[in-house]
Amino acid sequence: MTTETSLPSFDLTARPWLPVQYLDGTQKELSLLEVFEQAPRLRRLVGDLPTQEFALVRLLLAILHDAIDGPEDSDEWAELWTREESEQRLPLDRIAGYLEQHRDRFDLLHPVTPFFQVADLRTAKNDILPLDRIVADVPNGALFFTMRARGVDRIGFAEAARWVVHAHAYDTSGIKSGAVGDPRVKGGKGYPQGVGWAGNLGGILVDGANLYETLLLNLVAFDTDNLRTTPEDRPAWRHAPATAAPTDAKELAGRPHGLRDLYTWQSRRIRLHYDADGVHGVLLAYGDPLPARNMHNREPMTAWRRSPAQEKKLGLAQVYLPRQHDPARSAWRGLGALVTGRVPRAEQRGEAAAIVRPRILDWVARLVNEGLLPEDFFVRARLIGAFYGNQQAVIDEVVDDQVAMAVALLHERDSGLGNTAVRAVEDAEEAVTILGDLATDLATAAGAESETPRATARDLGFGALDGPFRTWLSTLTPGVDAAERHSAWQRELHRIISDLGRRLVREAEEAAWEGRVVEIKNNKVWLTAASADLRFRAALRQKLPTSTTEQTGEAAA
Repeated sequence: MTTETSLPSFDLTARPWLPVQYLDGTQKELSLLEVFEQAPRLRRLVGDLPTQEFALVRLLLAILHDAIDGPEDSDEWAELWTREESEQRLPLDRIAGYLEQHRDRFDLLHPVTPFFQVADLRTAKNDILPLDRIVADVPNGALFFTMRARGVDRIGFAEAARWVVHAHAYDTSGIKSGAVGDPRVKGGKGYPQGVGWAGNLGGILVDGANLYETLLLNLVAFDTDNLRTTPEDRPAWRHAPATAAPTDAKELAGRPHGLRDLYTWQSRRIRLHYDADGVHGVLLAYGDPLPARNMHNREPMTAWRRSPAQEKKLGLAQVYLPRQHDPARSAWRGLGALVTGRVPRAEQRGEAAAIVRPRILDWVARLVNEGLLPEDFFVRARLIGAFYGNQQAVIDEVVDDQVAMAVALLHERDSGLGNTAVRAVEDAEEAVTILGDLATDLATAAGAESETPRATARDLGFGALDGPFRTWLSTLTPGVDAAERHSAWQRELHRIISDLGRRLVREAEEAAWEGRVVEIKNNKVWLTAASADLRFRAALRQKLPTSTTEQTGEAAA
């Protein structure tokens, strides 16, 4: 931990702190330089949480963007991607020189410019707070993901560095320490300024076969359409060291200047307290605010939705907000927002033509359009996000899912592959709704409460469709007949939902078979399990018109 001059030091460019998984499954911690050197042999980073991995990958991207000062366009990107496989590597000489040049700013314990910290940060009472303020798996003392039953008393420097990066990206809102020198502090407290920047996002990371591919697939060229980059763009370590006070409002108004600025945004002010054996305390305060609205031309790793409510409130013609992930929904159910920039029933919610696809997927589609990736290239869109509760003061859930698809779905409009995939999701939503209606009818026929059976049936339906849909999606490749693939999905969908419906009817209470009089569309009818089954099958046939095979065999069932 010490240098020859006995000053405390933990150099992130040379000391192992990034957990990685190799292609053979083994795991290890590496330094920044080692991660870049070994990227082709690494499957991925493995953070303490998926959100930590997302934040650390963005840190690596900021370093790579700045070290090569690019790529300016797709031609520069292609020079990195098309190296001979035996020489597949990043420009290590430039990266090594860059890290050496900024070594002091990557020292976690530097006395003047500690990495992502403020060296003299303090409160009026010189408080040192527990590490659960930055360790996200123990939010303010409440047990969460961790096995640390007694809290976090001490952590090593490597882990502390990871949580510092994570705090800037995903820290909760709520009241925090009031730092001396911050004019926003009132009564010794820092009042809520919102979550860290990445906490606003429904994060999308394009996952490659190894870390080398992952870094390059997410290394967006600076000339990308609808993505703002200025000559002033630079990462946090090339800005003047932060102080307890937020950056001047006039300067903040024009930022972030680009991806390097955004990926290293200093949303917090942090100071670690440590001794020779590790970190034992922390001070965490608010840093630079970054409003989430209308950042769709700066943040590429999320979809965006138009917000009529915010437009009315703020008096603005258009307001776009990040489209966050729903912890209760599998990734494939949000495919419309990823592939075509539309979602089911968006028109009814006033969102028509107002869903912006993640720019990162536009970028990958561009690589195929320009012939830099083959049309049958498969990508895994990995969805990572935090779901906050209690006025954003705690993290309730972390989303980590992925959907694999041919890049053709992102760029081929004539073949209709992308639209076919979205229609298939809509088919699934409709079919599961019909299954839920059946559960409601069966409960109503028995004179029982219906909301719980309906929710249970929907969960059952989506759970049964998860694997089959992902398998079917992998068959949407260039050259296939989109209409035939759609029909194949409707047949499979009909079979699965029909079987689940039979199961619900078979397990219906005896009272449901006897039935009762209910009012349906202003008409009084005798509703029984048998009539509910007939209604279910008629609705399913109507919504899945191409599922002729199952329809033919249904009468014999």
